[in-house]
Amino acid sequence: MLLWITFAIAAVPLRTQAEVTVSNVPVPALGYKAIPDFFKLTKDWSEGEASGVAINSKGHIYLFRRAKPFLTEFDQDGAFIRSFDNALFDHPHGIRIDHDDNLWTTDDVNNTVLKLSPTGQVLLVLGRRNTGGEGAWVFNKPADVGFSRDGDIYVADGYGNSRIVKFDRDGNFIKAWGSYGAGPGEFDLPHSVVVDRTGRVIVADRENGRIQVFSSDGKFLEEWKGIGYPYGLALTPDDHIWMADGGFDRIVELDLHGKILGAFGSPGHRPGQLAWAHFLAVSDDKKIFVADVLNWRFQVFGPTSATGGVTDYVPSVRQFWDYKKSDGWSFRDQPGIPKR
Repeated sequence: MLLWITFAIAAVPLRTQAEVTVSNVPVPALGYKAIPDFFKLTKDWSEGEASGVAINSKGHIYLFRRAKPFLTEFDQDGAFIRSFDNALFDHPHGIRIDHDDNLWTTDDVNNTVLKLSPTGQVLLVLGRRNTGGEGAWVFNKPADVGFSRDGDIYVADGYGNSRIVKFDRDGNFIKAWGSYGAGPGEFDLPHSVVVDRTGRVIVADRENGRIQVFSSDGKFLEEWKGIGYPYGLALTPDDHIWMADGGFDRIVELDLHGKILGAFGSPGHRPGQLAWAHFLAVSDDKKIFVADVLNWRFQVFGPTSATGGVTDYVPSVRQFWDYKKSDGWSFRDQPGIPKR
């Protein structure tokens, strides 16, 4: 457990926080309600940070977390199916499922992107384990992976590098773009990536508080600001983008032009509240599954009737972020205790 805590702290980016603007007015309230105790957990289940979540074509849900078993599969009703080989991972980060139901994982400590069969067989390895760097074949703390309709692979190489890396379906390097900064085509932690049906590459530029949109060959097209801190992105068949806003701890729905259509959630620890909403997935029946990092849980939200109202929570200050390392308690610092 001590080793895991060390990893968790190391994952916090040691960068100067940019000022992120967000609309200071309420937005439409989305009709969603938390579903308690959705997953039927096994007796040997151990709790830990929730990092990633994905859903396959059968509706099966895959939970990726920082406690063993690292990767688990549940059916559409939340019943446990299986766990996968723990030896594959060191510090789980993101998980995606491609059009053939293969699983893709990112690990931001061992610097690998893995492609797994639905039963857990390793089909492709990108990067080299425990080798961090910038090149055509190595990553430095990769965060997420996305796919185009023709099978091209896009890796958000985000914590150590500040770039998007493109490969063909067989893992052959095609190109990379991006560098650290706040200008067009620059990134301050590219944390999530999805590709829409037209081939646009949509990147969550997390610490710049924006989403950047590129052509398939990396040409900058536009940016969407004022949306919060985009941690995780999910693209649904209706061409809407669902965003886990992990800085302001809410779930946001956007259209393909970056307009906020609605939101729900607020910071906190009660059921339905969030603390570092990290990644999310949307099922065919519109349930939303959220990896809620600091609360050590995967929350499930079911759709309810829309109220037609606006959100009570209006983001203003980033929660669960600023801190300084403390030196601990010492009896020498207490009044009345003689110094030795």
